[in-house]
Amino acid sequence: MNQFEMVVLIVAIVMITGVLRSLLGVRRSGKRGERPAVQEDAETRRLRDEVKQLKDRLAVIERITVEKENSLEREIERLRDQ
Repeated sequence: MNQFEMVVLIVAIVMITGVLRSLLGVRRSGKRGERPAVQEDAETRRLRDEVKQLKDRLAVIERITVEKENSLEREIERLRDQ
């Protein structure tokens, strides 16, 4: 086996391995000591809950702001009418 055949064989093995990994859904861990997928799912759920809470708080703040603008506008109109 010459050098060219060896390189082609190595490239083919790497490509086949990559295809099999993607078909089986195996993830490559980039770092050592990386957290397991279960903890990542828990972290993801926690972050989603936090984002939902922040969106709810923002909606309340927007509602309060609009109410204050409307009440201020009504108060100005009431004072003009007097």
